[in-house]
Amino acid sequence: TKFGGSLQLEEPSRTPPSARRAGPQILPPVTPEPRGGGGEGSLDRLLPSINTSLSPRKRTTSQCKSEPPLLRTSKRTIYTAGRPPWYNEHGTQSKEAFVIGPCNLGASAVTSFLQVLTAEQQLLAANNDYNFDHPDAFDFSLLVHTLRKLKQGKSVKIPVYDFTTHGRQKEWKTVYGASVIIFEGIMSFADKELLKLLDMKIFVDTDSDIRLVRRLRRDITERGRDIDGVIKQYNKFVKPAFEQYIEPTMRLADIVVPRGGGNMVAIDLIVQHVHSQLEERELSVRAALASAHQAQPLPQTLSVVESTPQVRGMHTIIRNKETSRDEFIFYSKRLMRLLIERALSFLPSQVHIVQTPQGEDYEGRTFHGKGQITGVSILRAGETMEPALRAVCKDVRIGKILIQTNQDTGEPELHYLRLPKDISEDHVILMDCTVSTGAAAMMAIRVLLDHDVQEDKILLVSLLMAEMGVHSVAYAFPQVKIITTAVDKKVNDLFHIIPGIGNFGDRYFGTDAPPDWSDDDMDEPSC
Repeated sequence: TKFGGSLQLEEPSRTPPSARRAGPQILPPVTPEPRGGGGEGSLDRLLPSINTSLSPRKRTTSQCKSEPPLLRTSKRTIYTAGRPPWYNEHGTQSKEAFVIGPCNLGASAVTSFLQVLTAEQQLLAANNDYNFDHPDAFDFSLLVHTLRKLKQGKSVKIPVYDFTTHGRQKEWKTVYGASVIIFEGIMSFADKELLKLLDMKIFVDTDSDIRLVRRLRRDITERGRDIDGVIKQYNKFVKPAFEQYIEPTMRLADIVVPRGGGNMVAIDLIVQHVHSQLEERELSVRAALASAHQAQPLPQTLSVVESTPQVRGMHTIIRNKETSRDEFIFYSKRLMRLLIERALSFLPSQVHIVQTPQGEDYEGRTFHGKGQITGVSILRAGETMEPALRAVCKDVRIGKILIQTNQDTGEPELHYLRLPKDISEDHVILMDCTVSTGAAAMMAIRVLLDHDVQEDKILLVSLLMAEMGVHSVAYAFPQVKIITTAVDKKVNDLFHIIPGIGNFGDRYFGTDAPPDWSDDDMDEPSC
C-alpha cells in the first residue's frame, strides 16, 4: 500500500509463522550483567518475542557458492566470504557502493558522530539535561564526509564516542571495503546532504513503548545510568525530538517497515534487493586481463634486475623441478635480497655530506621522502620476502593482505587486511613472489590506493612475472614502479607462467599443491 509517497511493507497477519520464508537469525545483544542484577532481564520480558529458531539465510550471490573460511587470530575469529573485485581492468571503481539508510527508531542513534561537548554542556549531560536527540548534537559535516568516502570505496576512520567524558576517544575505528553499506540511526534523514548519499531510505517504525524499553535497557546496562535519569531524559528530550524531527521524515522514506525486526516479509524484500545490488557489482576481471594488452612493448615502469651469470645461475636452480626444498629456499632468499636492494634504489634520495674518521668530507646520499618505508606482503608467498626487506631496512613497518581465488568464479577475493596506521604518506614496497595475470597485484594496489597511498609511491616487487601481468599492472596503474628478477613471456590456459617456477608457496613451505593450482591462486603463487 502507498503511505505518504513511499512503499509501506506490511506482513500479512494471516500468514502462519511456519509458512514464512526463513530469515536471518536474530540474537539478543551480548551485554554485561547490570549492576544490582535483574535490570536487563526484567526489561527483556517487555519486548515482543522473536522467533530465533529460523535458520540463517544462505547467501545466493555467485561469490559465495562455497562455505567461506574462518580467520582466527589470538583475539578474535572472523567469518568472511571474501570481497570480489570492485574495480575493472583499468583499476578504477566501476560503481559506487550502494548505501542503505534505515531510520531506526529502536533507540539507536549515530552516536559515533556526536559533537564533542564543551565543559558547560558536559555539566548538563551529567544531570541528564543535555539534548542528545537534537540534530545539533551531531557532527553532520564529518558524517557526510565519511559516508561519501566510503561510498567511493575509500578507507575511513570512524570516531569512537565516550559517554563518560562526552568526547571522542583517541583511537578511531578504521572501516573499509563494501559494495553495500548500511548506515543506520534515528537521524538518518535529518540532513539534506546526507539524504543525497542514501540510495535506499528505510523508515523502521517501532511502537513507542518498545522504544522506551530498549532505551532503558541500553542506558542502564551499557552506560550505567539510573532509571529515573533515563525516564527524565526520555520525556524531556527524546519523545519531543521524535515528534518534531524524526516522525515527519517518514514521508522521505522509500520503504516503511512496521514492527521493525519482527516483519519478516519486509526484511526478505530488502535482503533480496541487497543481493541484486551485490550481483550488479560483481565483475569479471581476470578474463579481461587475459585478453588485453597483448603484443605490446614492455612498459618503461618495469625494471628487471641485470641477468648476470649469478642471477641466471640462481634462476636455474630454483626453476629446476629436481631442486630440493632446502636449496630452493636458500637461492630464493639470495634472489630476494638482490631484488629488494634493487627496489630501494628507486626511493627518493638527496645529497648528504658526512665527515669520515680521517676528517675528510664524503658526499653521499640519504633517503629523502615524506613518510616512512613500509612493506606490504601478499599472503602467503609474498610473506617469504619480508626477511629480506627487514635485513636492509631497519625498523621497517610491515602490512599483510590475503587474497585468494574463488574456485567457482575464478576471480580474486580479498579476505584479510592489516596495514600499518597512517600509511597514506609512506613509500610502500608491495611484495609477491610470482605474478602471472596481475589480478592479485592489481587488487592489492587498489587496496593501497583506497587507503590514500599515492600511486607513484608504490613499488611492486616480484621474483618472477609474466608479460601479461606486467602489462595488466602497468596499464591500470601507470605510476607504479615494477621490479622483478625475470619476465617470462607466456601464461597457459591454467594461468601458469611458462616456463615458470611452479607453485612457489608449496615449494617454499613444503606443502602439496592442489591438482588444479595455478599461478593465479593467491594463497599459493599469486597472480
